[in-house]
Amino acid sequence: MAAAAVRGIGGGLGRSLRELRIHLCQRSAGSRGVRDFIEQHYVTLKKANPDFPILIRECSGVQPKLWARYEFGKEKSVPLNNLTMDEVAKALENIVKSKV
Repeated sequence: MAAAAVRGIGGGLGRSLRELRIHLCQRSAGSRGVRDFIEQHYVTLKKANPDFPILIRECSGVQPKLWARYEFGKEKSVPLNNLTMDEVAKALENIVKSKV
């Protein structure tokens, strides 16, 4: 399912979206799904959107969260704590398609 969500996003980043940031912990169980998503799908997503900034921020003990910055500096965040890789992909798909 995660692969399908990433393919669905494809090169569609960057219309009104300006930046994606993913915050996660390198070791916590709550960040496992985010780590799995990054390991398996980051390269595909980045290849489809080579000029779009996708930032990965690792910090010990931080709660995993997806941040999206839109036009005019508007930001939206989605908590990713204890989500599976597929749920992380769905959260990404939802935030990409949402309007602020």
